[in-house]
Amino acid sequence: MKPALSLRVSQHLALTPQLQQSIRLLQLSTLEMAQEVEQMLDENPFLERADDGSEREVFGEVASADAPVSAGEQIVEATTPVACSGTADSGEAGQGADGVDGGDGDGLEARLDGASPIEESWEGDGSVEIAPDDSEWGGDAPARHSGSGDDDETASAADLARAQVSLQDHLHEQARCLRLNDEDRAALYFLIESLDDDGYLEDSLEALALSFLRLQGVAEPDGESALEQRETAGQRLRTALQWLQHMDPPGVGARDLSECLRLQILELRNTPVARAALALCAQPLELVAKRDVRKLCSACRLDEETVRAALALIARLEPKPGRRFVDVERNVVVPDVIVTRAGRGFKVVLNPDVMPRLRVHDVYANALRQNRGVRDGGEGGHAAMQQRLQEARWFIKNIQQRFDTILRVSSAIVERQRNFFMHGELAMRPLVLREIADELGLHESTISRVTTAKYMATPFGTYELKYFFGSSLGTETGGNASSTAVRALLKQFIASEEPGKPLSDNQLSDLLKEQGIECARRTVAKYREAMRIAPANLRKSL
Repeated sequence: MKPALSLRVSQHLALTPQLQQSIRLLQLSTLEMAQEVEQMLDENPFLERADDGSEREVFGEVASADAPVSAGEQIVEATTPVACSGTADSGEAGQGADGVDGGDGDGLEARLDGASPIEESWEGDGSVEIAPDDSEWGGDAPARHSGSGDDDETASAADLARAQVSLQDHLHEQARCLRLNDEDRAALYFLIESLDDDGYLEDSLEALALSFLRLQGVAEPDGESALEQRETAGQRLRTALQWLQHMDPPGVGARDLSECLRLQILELRNTPVARAALALCAQPLELVAKRDVRKLCSACRLDEETVRAALALIARLEPKPGRRFVDVERNVVVPDVIVTRAGRGFKVVLNPDVMPRLRVHDVYANALRQNRGVRDGGEGGHAAMQQRLQEARWFIKNIQQRFDTILRVSSAIVERQRNFFMHGELAMRPLVLREIADELGLHESTISRVTTAKYMATPFGTYELKYFFGSSLGTETGGNASSTAVRALLKQFIASEEPGKPLSDNQLSDLLKEQGIECARRTVAKYREAMRIAPANLRKSL
């Protein structure tokens, strides 16, 4: 085989660092995006938050880039954090992000009759001069002022008043009212701190006794003295457990669901129904869950009417006593896009509360430009500063690209699912990622990144963007029905069923066929389980 030279023409795609950053920012959620912005602000000195006093327009030209900067402007630092509140007033949402003065709504606001223009070329040119794109991003996002004096004291008091009280704090408040010696109080506090979020003790008293001894500084015990120490600690914990199980909320400190129910029943009046409920809780809970009245009557030797009344009493109990003390604010969903009615159509705008307000630091950029020929920073120092400045510009433009893409995709979704925004989920039409990708000229992977962990506030609630995509089911007329609409129809059927005769999966499948939708029983069962709806035998009413 003889070596030879050949000429070949080929094409390949190279992902530049700024393009890689753009792809990564696109798939981040709102919280992750806020963390990324905070990290970049800490690492890059050329990036800063935009203050409310700035008169520069978003993505506009800087009117006086070479104008001298006042001393006050040189030392000012923007302290406005990235807002994470999901509440946005409709008036604020309609302002868009044209500039700090509100603009005319033509920048980042899009209507269904036409998408906002998107800047195609957003890569930097490597220069260090002040460019039009060095202006701030997200100018309409409201700033939070730190304030001073009485305002700070009032805000701190309000924050304390709104603070979520944990289950442990609630129990510690009650424990402080008990007259206990130091040993019993320590055991009670130890049990309180051993509770899980639902108010249960997951570990056995024997395991807790060993942990309690280690906490007191006792080494791994062995021998007769060790056995005596464990028995003493176990007895102390059992006494503390009795105190704990008499605290509010009822049922706290239980080791299993049966004990939790019994503790709550004991707090009620001593009636025949309460005594019957205690007897039912002593039976296997599978019988109670299935409402097997016949077997329960035989096992407890009670009449059918009493058993049904006891089952109704048990159904009103709380299986998770610590549920109301869980901090629900951490599960709040912040919408990225807000959809409101505008005449006969709908208006789609970005949520200003999730848009970071960033810009390139003018003072540092001007200083770098004026000292372009100076090499005081050592060999390569000036080039390194140029690179940091370019990274700041890329970051701002990538954020702009991210929100522009989210807005374009959201506008296309609203246009395709117009019936949903008018009539609700029963009017949802089938939609796949390919349709939006072909319409916007993007790749399916880009649409998938945009619709993951991004949320839209609609007149019917807040939904993830992926919620509006669903497979299709055939109909008798040859058309297609969205799986989302089918789920909503199933939920409607189950809500209107007779309590004593719940609909089986086969009956639900037949009802869908009457509506002209071909849906097999297995598909109905899959949809029902996805909506966390119990089967017919568990939905049967008393």
